[in-house]
Amino acid sequence: MKWLLENIVRTFKDDEIKTGLAAIRAKLQGSLSKEEMKLAFSCIDLTTLGSDDTQEKGKKLAEKVSLFPRHFIELPNVAAICVYPTLVRTVRKNLKDTKVALAAVSAGFPSSMTFIEVKELETVMAVEAGASEIDIVISIGTFLEGNEPEMMKEISLLKKSCGEAHLKVILETGALKTAENIWKASILSMQAGADFIKTSTGKMEPAATPEAAWVMCSAIREFYAKTGKKVGFKAAGGIVESSDALFYMAIVREILGEEWLNPRLFRIGASRLANNLLTSITEEKISYF
Repeated sequence: MKWLLENIVRTFKDDEIKTGLAAIRAKLQGSLSKEEMKLAFSCIDLTTLGSDDTQEKGKKLAEKVSLFPRHFIELPNVAAICVYPTLVRTVRKNLKDTKVALAAVSAGFPSSMTFIEVKELETVMAVEAGASEIDIVISIGTFLEGNEPEMMKEISLLKKSCGEAHLKVILETGALKTAENIWKASILSMQAGADFIKTSTGKMEPAATPEAAWVMCSAIREFYAKTGKKVGFKAAGGIVESSDALFYMAIVREILGEEWLNPRLFRIGASRLANNLLTSITEEKISYF
C-alpha cells in the first residue's frame, strides 16, 4: 500500500507521450506482416454490444466462431466473444470451441451508474450463466471527485463476485481526459484486483487512443516491476483497420515486451476489425463475421 500511495500521482513531461509514440511508429514503418496480423486476430474479443442484440444474433455469432477453424484451417480463432449478460447463456450453449473465452460486460455497463448491490448481483449472475471473463467500468464520477478508496472498494467487491472468472476493468479514458488521470486510474484498478485494464467501452468519444494505451502500458510495466503481478491490457473502441491493430501491438511490444503479446495478456475489443484482418491476411474480401 505504501508503494501505491507513492505512485498513483505522476506528472508527464511535455511531448513525452508524443515522442514515445513517434519512436514506436517509426520502428513499425507501416509494415503489415501476415504473422503479426494473425497474432492480432488471435487476441480479438469479438464484440456485439448493441441495444438491438437478440438471442438469435448471439446464437449465430457463437456458431460462426465455433465453425471458424473448419473454414480457416491455418488461422487461429479469436480469443473471446463479448456480449451483454442476457446473451451469455445462449452463447455458452452454442460456443463449441473450448479455447474461446466468453466475456460479459457487467456492473451497469457502460455508465456504471447503479447501486453496488446491483453490480455484484449482475456479475454473479453473468458468471453463473457461463461467462469466464467479466468487463466492468470504473465508477468514473467517484474517481473524478477524488474518492479513490470507494472506487477501489467497488472493484475489489466485483473481483470477489467474479469467482474464477477474470476481471477486466474499463477506465473509459475519454472521460478521464488527462494522462495523469489515466495513470492514476490504472494503478488504482490494478491494486484493487484487475486482471486486465481496458481503455474504453466504445460508447463514447474518444474511445481507444494510442496515447491512452501508452500511459496504461507504462503503468502496467511499473506495477509489474513493483509487485511481480502481470496485468493484461485491452484496447477497445474504434479499432477497425489492420494497421491500427498492429500499432497497438507495437505499443505493447515496446513498453511491456513480447511476453505480453498473447491472448492471456493482450486483447483488442472489436467487431469490424475481425473481417478486415481476415481480408488483409487472405488478400481476399472476407465478410465471415
